[in-house]
Amino acid sequence: MTKKRKHQEDFQKVKLKVGKKKPKLENATDTTFKTKAIQIPEQLKEDGVLPTQNRKLNIKDLLSQMHHYSPGIKHNALLGLKDLLSQYPFVIDAHLSNIISEVAAVFTDKDSGVRGAAVHLLQFLASKIRAEQIAPFFPLVSAHLSSAMTHISEGIQEDSLKVLDVLLEAYPALLTDRSIILLKNFVELISHQQLSKRLKSREKLSWMLSVNPNRRVTSQQWRLNVLTRLKKFLQAVVDGSSEIEDEGLQEQKDSPHSVRNPICISWKVHANNQQHIQLFENGGLQPKINSSFRLRSLVSVMDSAEKGLSSAENLKGFIEIIIPLLIECWIEASPAQSAPILGNLLESESQQLMQQVLSIIHLLWKLTKRHDETYKMELWLRMNYLVDFKHYFMRHFPYSLQETVKHKKKDSCKGNKYCMTSSNSVDHLLLNLTLCDIMVSLASTATLQMDSGWLDMIRKFVTDTLQDGSKLNSKQVNRLLGVTWRLMQIQQNKVATEPLIKAVYTLYQQRNLLFPVRTLLLKFFSRVYQKEDLRTQRIRSRSKVLSRWLAGLPQQLALLGLKNPELSNQLIDIIHSAASRSNKELLQSLQATAARIYDPLEGALVLLPAEAQRRLVQLVYFLPCLPASLLACLSRCCIMGRMSSDLAATLIGILHMRSSFAGWKCQVQDNSVNDVDYFSFLFSTLIGFSRKELTDLQGIRGKPHISQTQLSPVRLYLTDLDQFLHHWAVTEMICHSLSTIPSQSQCFDILQTGICKYLVGLVVIPDSTAGSVLCAINKLWDQACILSENLHKFLASCCYSLLYFLLTLDKEDAEHVQKRDMLWGSCISALALLPRLLRLMLQSLQVSRICQEELPVVAQLLRLLMQHGQLRSHMITNEFLVQQIIKDIMTLKSGEVQEQWLTDLHYCFNIYLASHPQGPGSINAVY
Repeated sequence: MTKKRKHQEDFQKVKLKVGKKKPKLENATDTTFKTKAIQIPEQLKEDGVLPTQNRKLNIKDLLSQMHHYSPGIKHNALLGLKDLLSQYPFVIDAHLSNIISEVAAVFTDKDSGVRGAAVHLLQFLASKIRAEQIAPFFPLVSAHLSSAMTHISEGIQEDSLKVLDVLLEAYPALLTDRSIILLKNFVELISHQQLSKRLKSREKLSWMLSVNPNRRVTSQQWRLNVLTRLKKFLQAVVDGSSEIEDEGLQEQKDSPHSVRNPICISWKVHANNQQHIQLFENGGLQPKINSSFRLRSLVSVMDSAEKGLSSAENLKGFIEIIIPLLIECWIEASPAQSAPILGNLLESESQQLMQQVLSIIHLLWKLTKRHDETYKMELWLRMNYLVDFKHYFMRHFPYSLQETVKHKKKDSCKGNKYCMTSSNSVDHLLLNLTLCDIMVSLASTATLQMDSGWLDMIRKFVTDTLQDGSKLNSKQVNRLLGVTWRLMQIQQNKVATEPLIKAVYTLYQQRNLLFPVRTLLLKFFSRVYQKEDLRTQRIRSRSKVLSRWLAGLPQQLALLGLKNPELSNQLIDIIHSAASRSNKELLQSLQATAARIYDPLEGALVLLPAEAQRRLVQLVYFLPCLPASLLACLSRCCIMGRMSSDLAATLIGILHMRSSFAGWKCQVQDNSVNDVDYFSFLFSTLIGFSRKELTDLQGIRGKPHISQTQLSPVRLYLTDLDQFLHHWAVTEMICHSLSTIPSQSQCFDILQTGICKYLVGLVVIPDSTAGSVLCAINKLWDQACILSENLHKFLASCCYSLLYFLLTLDKEDAEHVQKRDMLWGSCISALALLPRLLRLMLQSLQVSRICQEELPVVAQLLRLLMQHGQLRSHMITNEFLVQQIIKDIMTLKSGEVQEQWLTDLHYCFNIYLASHPQGPGSINAVY
């Protein structure tokens, strides 16, 4: 019983009481825990080296996602890449290689969305990456492009054309370097090799057009898309070849190589042997070296594949492949046999395909002209393709568009059966002109009889188009004039060329022509005139239409003016060229229109830019006659300041060469410049103001425009600095022309008469006019010349007025301060040259008539005159007169404190005049 109780005690059940917690067991597990935040700031920091986009992905992350199997992730990666590179453009330079390789790799991706995003990204990159940057990686891009163009998937092929568009727009030169591979790809896009027994005979493979019903577009539309890109590619090849010369008239391009910069020569520098003249052949563009050796170009040492289309062999091979395919495309798009009478109507899509076919052939023809043996290449083309072209291309010529023209548009076309317009902007006239251009390139003078049939068709079409009166754009006119020029070269007799020139002149007479069109027409006529001028040296048979065109150019220039400066420049160049060749009709028209061209207010000479002004000034030399009215206009042009002083000096020099005083050994043209009219021109230009302007100046009073003194009857009108400097530069040239006249005494008498007639007696004289008159007197006077008393008094008054103006000039007046040296030198030279002039000026210094404020100015003037070395002897001669003036000054200042200026005056008089120094010691006045 004891053992039982013990057993019960070991496993005794604990009784729980109500309201008490259950006690914890000894082996109970503690499930409580505490948490703390773990901070890892280094991992949360953004990468400072690699910037990220809005999704916090850097360039490495985005490029790695380009290899993902999911199209959605790759598409997002391309979009994110564009977003990142647009925000941080500097990333492009740092990771250019990886970006180019990854983007090019998805050209052949299976998903169309990925390919579309790749094209958009490539277009964005093309605007940011220069050609020299992408050049090292372009072979990889070209390889992926070729892979996409030859891919088995039709969608990838279609998107490859979009990639090609981007590369052709941004990097045409890099793309054309691999022309052979890409041209083969173009061929494979629209055709396949024809399997036949020819393969066994190892002849050249033949190609035939392929049809793929799985494409989203029709076969004709697909070929149109491919041929459009092929035309752009060949155009890039042609543009990249600077050696190609087109027989047509090309539009002007903004190329630095197309502008001829003339060599500016300063004859003054060369006359002193300070600089040698370097002459260049070919206008200085490409110095020509006469050598019997010929350097081999780098193209000749390249592999045949590396030469591309620059190799005649490769070009012939591609032509042999592509021309049959193009003819097949033409046959599919050509109209039916039963064509309407008024032209063979085409649907829009067919016309576009035919246009691309002809454009490609036209570009291939251009490429054939850059080879050395051009004649052999043209003979090969004629022998192989003329028959097919006549049969297929000329069969339904000319072509027009199948579309109903609205009545309101009939006026613009004026009934031209070839000028129907299309809502799709299809230019079928350009189609006909391109065909004409291709065909006439296969004809020559030797084959004129054989080709007369289709050449007459082309000649009639060209003539009708030119005379139709419809509005043509620059591309159409460019191609039209090219065909016209070629027709004129094939048949050079006047019977055939005169109707063509007349038809072009009909187009030229249209109003409101576009500037590019007018430019092309001017270039055409200029080229025809130069060609005719060379030929008529042997056969005198000038075209009446050309003579009429040349005669109308001066009138057009006068009417055009500043409305179109570029067109005016072209007119001036043509007029100058014809005038230098002594074209009678043009010179007569130029003589009749000269007064309007050289009008000082509204003439082309004063309205056009400086370079055009220079050419117009040169035309003065060719004018048959220079009447007084024209010389008056030219004088006003020189002094109005609307052309530079250098150009005015050139004009004065040209007129001097046309005068009888130029010293020609041979007899000059009779009555070209009358001597009286020539002197009137020189005097009017020397004065610098017309009679009406001088009359209007007499009513001006007071400052700041007038400088006046009580001791001189002449008041000075203060001109602007620009006007003064221009007038002074012209004055120097006038004085030079006057000094070269043989009879100086007669020339001086004429000048003296003009001054006394038109200037003496005026109260207000411009400061530039007074200085110019003194400058001319100093240049022309010699011992044989006799000055009248009136001229002496007038010059003395001018001298004192100018000296007073200079001495009272405020040093802060920067505009008039720059006149000081020129005016002071003219006055001192005149006073030193003419002793009586100095005496008259001193006699006019009656200080009793002036106010107290002017006394220091008179004292300063006397002091400076005594100090000047050139006037020393003359001042000694007039010592009594100077002493009397000083006494009068002392009388007016008596009883007052002696000022410093009066002390200086006494000192100078005692030093330079009272002691009569005989030795040297020329002291120049410093004011």
